[in-house]
Amino acid sequence: MDANLRFWRAEGQSFFQRFLLWADALDPLLLFKSSNEIKRTRLLIQINEKTQNEPVQNNQVFWTAVKSSVHPDTDKIIPVMFRPPAFMPITLPLVIVSSVQRHTRHSFFWQFVFHTYTTAFTLMNGNGTPKAEEYSLQQKQMLLGLGAIFYSAFVGAFPLAFMNRFASKSLLMQFVVRKLLPAPLLGLTSAFTVAMVRSPEFDNGIEVMDRNGKVIGVSKKAGEKAVMETAVSRAVLFGTTFFLPEVLMHCVQRARLVKNPRALGPVRMFVIMSVLAGMLPVSFSMFPQCGEIKRADLEPEILSSTEETEFFYNRGI
Repeated sequence: MDANLRFWRAEGQSFFQRFLLWADALDPLLLFKSSNEIKRTRLLIQINEKTQNEPVQNNQVFWTAVKSSVHPDTDKIIPVMFRPPAFMPITLPLVIVSSVQRHTRHSFFWQFVFHTYTTAFTLMNGNGTPKAEEYSLQQKQMLLGLGAIFYSAFVGAFPLAFMNRFASKSLLMQFVVRKLLPAPLLGLTSAFTVAMVRSPEFDNGIEVMDRNGKVIGVSKKAGEKAVMETAVSRAVLFGTTFFLPEVLMHCVQRARLVKNPRALGPVRMFVIMSVLAGMLPVSFSMFPQCGEIKRADLEPEILSSTEETEFFYNRGI
């Protein structure tokens, strides 16, 4: 079992523990660590484990420098733009711009950009163990992801196009399209892109390990569980990030806390930033990073080779 997963298994048992760990790992300053520094740190941790047998979770350097930069399945350094600490700085302006669009073409474009980044992030941080012989797995994921991006951007922009064309003067329609629909639509489409780009994980299965870290087989059921948990967490993240600011801004305007209308724009941006900053570690912490699946939930062909009752896998992000 990779050191990252051992760390999560030891230190990420509860939601509160995972939340605190993610709050540290999402520090944007970690993006400034060079690849050479990350490689040296990871090597030192591996040597330390072999020679001194100290628990990995006690080494803070491991967490800050390696956990947010190295993929636990492939052991490769994740590109800077797609590391967890980069997620908020990149998605925040995209969320803000998408939330204020009033023209269909602009809405489609910005949602296309938004889903392109989140889909690429999902691809880079998913489980890296699925294998396929008859085709390039990465090419399939890219094609599925591209289709999901176009579909999600179309679904997100369609209500605005419908309103502008057929019901532009209806106050009720404007309220529904601009206030009520964006949150559930963005949440559902975000979950959809996750499920599509990571579909090879439940088509081909992912590796599952015993408590000692030994790979005991490839499970489609574990892959389905990992993808569904990640999709739910992504839906909660962006659904809440669109819904809660609307509620808060409605309360601010109704209570007349901001008397200058020109100040509403900056206040809205601050509220969106605050909600996204708070929800990001919450969504990442909803399910364990080192996922666990019971013996009764696995395929019979895997169970025949072991007597273990609990198995583990990398859920991905």
